[in-house]
Amino acid sequence: MANPLDTDAGSELFGSYEAEFKLVQADLTQKLDQISELNGEPRKAAISAAERALEEADELLGQMRLEKQNIPSSSRPKVNQRFRNYETDVDSYRRKLRNLADDRAALFGSRYTDDPSATNNPSDLQLEQRQQLLGGTERLDRSTRRLRNSQALANETEAIGASTLADLHQQRERISHTGQVLYESEGYVDRSVKTLRGMARRMATNRVITVSIIAVLVILIIAVIYGKFK
Repeated sequence: MANPLDTDAGSELFGSYEAEFKLVQADLTQKLDQISELNGEPRKAAISAAERALEEADELLGQMRLEKQNIPSSSRPKVNQRFRNYETDVDSYRRKLRNLADDRAALFGSRYTDDPSATNNPSDLQLEQRQQLLGGTERLDRSTRRLRNSQALANETEAIGASTLADLHQQRERISHTGQVLYESEGYVDRSVKTLRGMARRMATNRVITVSIIAVLVILIIAVIYGKFK
């Protein structure tokens, strides 16, 4: 039988990742809708932000894929269906983002050229590097927050487990005490049965003696009466 603590923890952690995924999903959808309205550097920055959101969505899907294994079998089919829908949505976002990123004319604006000998603007490269650095920092911060949330949940689960073990220990002591009381009661019952048996034997003996005395008295009375009339 599955440990109820593990089951509750797995379900709660999956729900936490799912709620965070929905927030990222809404943010990613908004970013994708905004990209088509932008050109040049703003479009490039929006694409970078959407890529970071897409990476975060992939990370959350990976966490959800692991945690859904801890969900009870009775609830797992519904969870698997939702998870497949999330994967389909992410694939759709990825294709849409790829199409938006491939529109180089909109991406570079008036500076776009098909000449392969053209040299990129150094300021553009610095901007891209800065954006990549900021994106990496944001991903690190998000991962750190998720780890902290997981650690907090693990600590809470550990506290619940410790409390449950303490309760089980107290119940074990009560059961042991009850068993001892029952054992002592059984001894009292045995002694009571022996006492009752002794009383029954004494009553039977007294009954025999009483009957014997009555019989002797009847015989004496009969003898006296016979002696008078003889």
